[in-house]
Amino acid sequence: MTHEKPHKIEAAEGKLGVMLVGLGAISTTVIAGLDAIKAGRTKPFGSLTQMGTIRLGKRTEHNNPAIKEFVPLANMEDMEIAAWDIFEDDAYTAAKKAGVLNVTDLEAARPALEKIKPLKAVFDREWVKKLDGTYIKQGNTKRELANQLIEDIENFKKTSGVTRVVMIWCASTEVFTPPEEVHKTIANFEKGLDDSHVKISPSMIYAYAAIKSGVPYANGAPNLAVDTPALQELANEHRVPICGKDFKTGQTLMKTILAPGFRSRMLGVNGWFSTNILGNRDGEVLDDPGSFKSKEESKLSVLDTILQPELNKDLYGDLYHKVRINYYPPRGDAKEGWDNIDIFGWMGYPMQIKIDFLCRDSILAAPLVLDLALFLDFAKRSELRGIQEWLSYYFKSPMVAEGLYPEHNLFIQEMKLKNTLRYLMGEEPITHLGTEYYNM
Repeated sequence: MTHEKPHKIEAAEGKLGVMLVGLGAISTTVIAGLDAIKAGRTKPFGSLTQMGTIRLGKRTEHNNPAIKEFVPLANMEDMEIAAWDIFEDDAYTAAKKAGVLNVTDLEAARPALEKIKPLKAVFDREWVKKLDGTYIKQGNTKRELANQLIEDIENFKKTSGVTRVVMIWCASTEVFTPPEEVHKTIANFEKGLDDSHVKISPSMIYAYAAIKSGVPYANGAPNLAVDTPALQELANEHRVPICGKDFKTGQTLMKTILAPGFRSRMLGVNGWFSTNILGNRDGEVLDDPGSFKSKEESKLSVLDTILQPELNKDLYGDLYHKVRINYYPPRGDAKEGWDNIDIFGWMGYPMQIKIDFLCRDSILAAPLVLDLALFLDFAKRSELRGIQEWLSYYFKSPMVAEGLYPEHNLFIQEMKLKNTLRYLMGEEPITHLGTEYYNM
């Protein structure tokens, strides 16, 4: 069954510009992967937009088109990449230093990588204490820095010929900060830019520049960034889709898969101990307590909202949840996440689950960047604005409207995403009730 589409959806005509903040492990892996896919050297593994399908109508109708054929998404061939970074290395040099790709894949993508030379970045060492950026913008105020970013966006449009742009934060985790008065209204925030307020971080300046330019923005780190009343108000005013925060990749991905299973089977959890070792730039940044605090807040919130201990006190009321991240240079981008989970079942008998996930952060994050770029562009063309909760599927700490708790259950998130696509395309949402197949 179909219904009238709730929004006019503009066609994906022309080229889509994707501006990445940070030209490190994640961004260079995205660029190399896109080149490999376009050349037929690999397939877009991990990408819902490219490999996923969506059911329409009843199960008996067997109507399961590919998402990229059902939804008018931009084509990967029409994507142009630009990036900012605090170091002057081109994408090939940066990828070589990141150490994610093997020599064969790195050299095959070399021409595409060498074309991407970064723009000077907005950087403040007070927000990322373990890095010392050398290729950075200068300005008398944070307003001047924001204006320089807006100019970068306009120049990218002119020189590349793109008709639309999205921006995705793929840079480091900033020092934790709670929202303050400067983040509460547009007026406060803009005065803060003029005064170079200490609580306005680089990620907030990028988000402001994107929104003022009409560019959708996704926050791939746990930074406060666009998750403030001021910038959300600005996004609604400028009719710009925003989403975040913190790409859901390794250990947290596992939690959002396992915890819903425990909850659905009413299995109790006494404790969940998680520790990680990684040696890339992200690991070095997170070795600083302030940056780790941002990541810790993002990781710890997951279990509470899935297990809801306030509703299930006998099962999860005494849950002890601990998260650690350890910088270990020899491991590079090949992160290892250990989880020890103490569960209990019938008659309170204890059981244990142990997970050793030897993952690759950038390999898991790269397809998320692709999907977010395409879905944010689709959202903008569908006249959506403000927080895009249907994209929670991609984040550890999803943004939601004030007064709501975020939905962390991966399977509910997937249902929300696909039902949003059905709704926007004029198809009936699927509830999985299934009464139509039986005599009731």
